[in-house]
Amino acid sequence: MRERLASGILTELCVRLALIAAVGLVVVFLPSAFDDYFNYRLALVGIYFIAIAGLNVVTGYSGQMSIGHGAFMAFGAYTTTVLTTEYGVSEYWSIPIAGVLTGVFGLLFGFPALRLSGVYLALATFGLAVSVPLVAKKASGWTGGSAGKVLPLPSSPIGAISTNQWLSYLTWAIAAVLYVTAWLVLRGRLGRAFRAVRDAPIAAVASGLSLARIKTLAFGISAAYAGVAGALLAIAIAFVNPDTFPLSLSILLLTGAVIGGLGSLEGMLLGAAFIQFVPKWSESISNHAPTVVYGLILLGALLVAPGGAADLIRRTIVSLKQTFSPLYSRTSRSSPATQRSET
Repeated sequence: MRERLASGILTELCVRLALIAAVGLVVVFLPSAFDDYFNYRLALVGIYFIAIAGLNVVTGYSGQMSIGHGAFMAFGAYTTTVLTTEYGVSEYWSIPIAGVLTGVFGLLFGFPALRLSGVYLALATFGLAVSVPLVAKKASGWTGGSAGKVLPLPSSPIGAISTNQWLSYLTWAIAAVLYVTAWLVLRGRLGRAFRAVRDAPIAAVASGLSLARIKTLAFGISAAYAGVAGALLAIAIAFVNPDTFPLSLSILLLTGAVIGGLGSLEGMLLGAAFIQFVPKWSESISNHAPTVVYGLILLGALLVAPGGAADLIRRTIVSLKQTFSPLYSRTSRSSPATQRSET
């Protein structure tokens, strides 16, 4: 039993390392093969991946519905904007600061939200997504109000690549670090606590877990990821105003998490690519009704993979194993080496 468990863990680790290596090779070589606009969009995929991975922590692993992650991204973006334009902090140093401060903001929001669950918690996060842009408009001394603030585009430290290529490399390097961090956290004791609170809260309390601490911590981690994504978005677009973070952004992030597969970190990559590229493809299919085309594609994806892309891939792999394992077993039994061992 222990050998099978160790073998399963080793196989999962090898698959994840292979996936990281494959994505890394694509990210390294893909920007040089396409134009600047594609590199910009590739950077946006990385930004969405970070935000959706954080949303997956609070929704997919701890079971708390959130449709307000656009507000956490706004908090991180404005943190970077204020630090770089008002205090002269390097945009690179502002990224971890934005993550930490947004994480604290998420913890503070998590405390009053402890009494809420289900649709009531969703409405509370909905109110957060609506109110943060309004607060940003009022606090014009810090945020620039409705006019917003302009940030300087970061110059590439490597002269051979463009600014958008550099942004793509920077975004995906940070995304890789955060992916590994999330995987280690969710594979450990804290991840098991998240899943226990999601699946059986009464049993989790009976086993000594604190629901308040676990749920609040999930919101803090999730918000920190969204803050880093917001900081990177502010750096990438070099401009921030309240309209950069509409309510539709929070819904878009939730859509990406559902399409990728809640409870799967790898699926968030597919979800981020979906929300970045599919709306543009819908416009190319129909200029008159792109939202209709996008809605039909979204419905089709949910019908084909109701558990998300990650669940579809998992079920496909299991089906292939079940299909080919009898063939493999019959081949192994009929091999000469097996027959000699039997005699």
